[in-house]
Amino acid sequence: MAKNTKAEKKGGIKEFFRGTKSELKKVSWPNKKELTNYTIVVLATCFIMTVVIWVLDLVFHQFLSIFIS
Repeated sequence: MAKNTKAEKKGGIKEFFRGTKSELKKVSWPNKKELTNYTIVVLATCFIMTVVIWVLDLVFHQFLSIFIS
């Protein structure tokens, strides 16, 4: 386990934000068309999974109501 020394903490918050800005410049950001496609895929996947879980809930509810009532 590494020991925390003053040398490791040098720079503080300014160095953190400087490093963060530097890393964000390296990111390959999607263009508008890619972003639209990715958003549609995420929303469609969420909708499909919602329907699947809803149908499974209905099936299990009907199945359990046979044994409970």
